[in-house]
Amino acid sequence: MTAEAPTAPAVSHGRLIPVTVHFDDLDALGLLHNARYPLMVERAWTELWHEHGVRFDGDWAAAGDACNAVRELRISYEAPVTRPGTYAVHLWLERLGTTGLTYGFRFCSADGTETYARGTRVLVRLDAATMRPAPWSETFRAAGRELLRPAG
Repeated sequence: MTAEAPTAPAVSHGRLIPVTVHFDDLDALGLLHNARYPLMVERAWTELWHEHGVRFDGDWAAAGDACNAVRELRISYEAPVTRPGTYAVHLWLERLGTTGLTYGFRFCSADGTETYARGTRVLVRLDAATMRPAPWSETFRAAGRELLRPAG
């Protein structure tokens, strides 16, 4: 008898990034604390963008596309996470503009079938010297286009 390799969870668009909920992420009621969801989504995006060479290493002038700021965050909670373990964050882009983008996310079961929370976040790319909006690089835009949710 041979062991089958685990299959990657399938999503129709974007990527599923594994995340771990630890015991100390739970609140006094034993639920994943509401403030942990955006933190885990941020960590998942950081991991995904690192795969594409986008990272902040302490120098804003050299940060390029990693020099960005959150303009808006929306999240709705659909079902409680009640125990530690492995989950996933489903990530995709809703919109990729010249200087901004809107991404969507779902905090979900590891296989992507159960949704616990969902939301969107708007980012603006900034010029490190002026802190004014600046265009995303073509390398970033190419990676972003792979994450765009199909229309419809």
